[in-house]
Amino acid sequence: MKNMVEKMDLLSGRKANEIFEGQVHVYKHIFAHLDSMCLKWCIELEIPTIIYNHEKPITLHELISILQVPPSKISGVERLMRHLSHNGFFDIVTIHDDDDENKEEKEAYALTIASELLVKGTEYCLTPMAKCGLNPLMSSSFNLLGKWTLEENLSLSEISLGTNLWDFLSKNPSILTSFNESMASDSQMVKLALKDHSAVFEGLESIVDVGGGNGTISKIISDMFPKLKCIVFDLPHVVENFSGTSSNNLSFIGGDMFNFIPEADAVLLKWILHDWDDEHCVKILKKCKDAISNNTKGGKAIVIDLVINEKQDEFGLTQMKLRMDIAMTTLNGKERSEEEFKRLFLEAGFQDYKIFPLTGMYSLIEVYP
Repeated sequence: MKNMVEKMDLLSGRKANEIFEGQVHVYKHIFAHLDSMCLKWCIELEIPTIIYNHEKPITLHELISILQVPPSKISGVERLMRHLSHNGFFDIVTIHDDDDENKEEKEAYALTIASELLVKGTEYCLTPMAKCGLNPLMSSSFNLLGKWTLEENLSLSEISLGTNLWDFLSKNPSILTSFNESMASDSQMVKLALKDHSAVFEGLESIVDVGGGNGTISKIISDMFPKLKCIVFDLPHVVENFSGTSSNNLSFIGGDMFNFIPEADAVLLKWILHDWDDEHCVKILKKCKDAISNNTKGGKAIVIDLVINEKQDEFGLTQMKLRMDIAMTTLNGKERSEEEFKRLFLEAGFQDYKIFPLTGMYSLIEVYP
C-alpha cells in the first residue's frame, strides 16, 4: 500500500506544464514510426520523381492529377505533403499560374536536398536504401525487441525470421538483391566523399574490399585509380553473380573473412565491423593484419563506419547514430565510439590509427600494423 501511495505521489511536485511537456515527448515517440511510414508512402507514390519530372514546383491539384488519386483520398495526400514538408522533405513555395489571366498565387511543393536524394535514376539516389530498410519483413522484426531481450545469444532476426540475417539473405535472392542495391546506393554517397580523400589510396598497388557485395565501392576506387588492383571479397553466393563484371583492375573472389582474406597492400572494411560483436571484430581485424603483413611498406586497414561522438556531434546526427546502434545491437553487432574502436585495433595487434570525417554520417579510419 505504501508503494502505491508513493507512485501516486510521484508527480505531485511537478508543475502542470512540465507534465504536459512530458506527455508531448512520450506521444512524439509513440507515433514516431509514422515518420518512416510517410517516407515509405512517398517513395511508393514516387512523388520526388514526379516533382523532378514536372521541372518546377508542383501544386496539389497537379500532383493528384498525375497520381490519379480518387476524390476520397485527396485529403490524405494533402496531409502527407504537409507532414513531409514540415519534416524537411519538401519546401512549400508560392507560384503564379502562367495559364491564369489573373496570375493568381498558388501554393506548390518543391524538392529539398533530402527529396532530391529520392529521385529515381539519379547518381546519388537513396531510394534502394529506403526500400530495403522499410521492407515490412525486416522492419516488423522490431516489434519483438522485448522477446529478444530475454533470449540468450539469439539475434532479432533469429527470433523473427528463424535464422540469422546472412543465412536468410542467402536463401531469399530477391531480398538479397534489395540488400545489395541498398548498400550500393549508400556507397555512391561514399564516392562523393572519397573525391576529397584520394590521398588514402595513393601509393597502394592493391586493395581488397572485404564484404564488398556487388563491388560498387571497389568500382568507384578502381575508376579513380586505374593502376590500383581492386579485389571484391565476399561470400561465394554473393559474388558469383558479379564475376562477369570484372575488369583489368577489378576482380571478385568468394570466401569467408573469418578463415582468410586475400593478400593486398590495404584492406577496406566499409560498414563491416558494425555487424559484429567485439570478439568477431577482433578475428576479422587479425585476418586483415595477416592479409597486409607481406607489404614491405607496412600496409593498412581502411575502416569506413559510424563513430559515435555524443559530445561533438549535433543532436540530430547523434540521434541517427544511436538509432543505428539499436538496429545493429539486435543483430549482435554495435556502433562504436573512438575508444571502442581503439580497443579493437590494439587487441587485434595494430599499433596506431587515424580518424578522418568522411561524410556527415561516416568516418574514415586508417589503421596501421
